[in-house]
Amino acid sequence: MQPSGAAGIVIRVASVAERSTTGADWGLPGPGSQTWRINREGVLLLGGGRALILQVAKPEVAAGVAEFSNYREDPWGRLYRTLDVTLKIVFGDEQTSRTAAEQLRRRHERVRGLDDRGEPYEALDPEHLMWVHATLIDSALLIYERYVTGLTEAERDLYYEEMRALGEAYGIPRERQPADYAAFRRYFDGMVADGLRVTDTLRDVADSVLRPELPLVARPAALPVRLVTVGYTPPALRDELGLEWGPGRERVLRASTAAIRRMMPLLPGMFRYFPPARTAQRREAALEATTV
Repeated sequence: MQPSGAAGIVIRVASVAERSTTGADWGLPGPGSQTWRINREGVLLLGGGRALILQVAKPEVAAGVAEFSNYREDPWGRLYRTLDVTLKIVFGDEQTSRTAAEQLRRRHERVRGLDDRGEPYEALDPEHLMWVHATLIDSALLIYERYVTGLTEAERDLYYEEMRALGEAYGIPRERQPADYAAFRRYFDGMVADGLRVTDTLRDVADSVLRPELPLVARPAALPVRLVTVGYTPPALRDELGLEWGPGRERVLRASTAAIRRMMPLLPGMFRYFPPARTAQRREAALEATTV
């Protein structure tokens, strides 16, 4: 099966027939996709704190995090668990991908209650799932274009279209997702402008992300992550949270971003790509070797 993407770009997703005849067994969306190209980059971890702060800025998400997670003791744990599920769905084989998506949905079934204003919420509500998904899409694109390479409009369109399939795996019906990347940008920007609110939980999460409990010797390693997290958090939300920023820090962020971007092509895959992505690439190479 070869679904066409934006501007005539074609991605290759292994069909059932291919799997049966060549042994291909891919999850979503498969080799040759924009998702594989972008989501394999380990540098995307730099956007994790930003994504988490944006997620918890939605009050219903904040309520679920406050009641059902140990974010104060393990602020990055929730993010890593989300990342682990995403990598399994994207780079795992078909069974691994399906199982990871099912486990994610089951884990969220019990996450329900009242937010800080007494309004009911459910984690499996597509509205809340869509916002969490959106923060990951937006942060991935932002970090990739800052630290790896720029993307064309067609490549962004295609990446978003592929990520809609991932959203369906999370439990977001396709009709509840923005129809294309332009609609996604309007949705995301509208949420940042009017759909978010600073709560006590968000302040706690931001403080835990930016000032994690680390051994003294490891604390300097947290400074670059803090710089990226604060620098790329939307300015209005950053100001409301009281996160300090200014021209000097902006210059440091730009200089460090440029330095990392120059270094990226020099890194071997072992250090550059996420382990599940490297495993998937080895599977693809082995499959191609057996079909030549």
